[in-house]
Amino acid sequence: MEVTFEKATLNDLVAIKEIYDYYITETTATFHTHPISFEELREVIPFYNKKYPSFLVKADGKTAGYCYLSSFKKRQAYDRTAEATVYLKPEFCGQGIGYKTVTFLEEVAKKKDIKVLVGVITGTNENSIRLFAKCGFEKCAHYKQVGQKFDELLDVVAYQKILE
Repeated sequence: MEVTFEKATLNDLVAIKEIYDYYITETTATFHTHPISFEELREVIPFYNKKYPSFLVKADGKTAGYCYLSSFKKRQAYDRTAEATVYLKPEFCGQGIGYKTVTFLEEVAKKKDIKVLVGVITGTNENSIRLFAKCGFEKCAHYKQVGQKFDELLDVVAYQKILE
């Protein structure tokens, strides 16, 4: 399967929202509890940001998901660090696309002079935890019971990778 990446634009908002809405309504992968508006989604995803780009993930030419880098914290001392985010359509999970996507984001980050990537993951999201660990990220934080969704108290874990 050929995996490629295209810069995401506002024209991709409908496709991205469809993917994200699935994760909102069906999983604990995100702490949004109700589908968000297009305007709110535009605030979450850094479209047209030079330092923190967003991409559509394509598998054999079909939209398989999206990914992006975002500011870790909005203070200048954190400019060397970014958060890496990946969402794939469920039917594209478990095929190695996530690994290729995280690896791609690492290369993009290096070109943007980002030295550290962080993945922030719900503690019950075993697939994402395995993905980031497989990509060489190490667990660096564990926040207990910081979220609640579907009547379940949820932990958040953070994995980081210092880029060479």
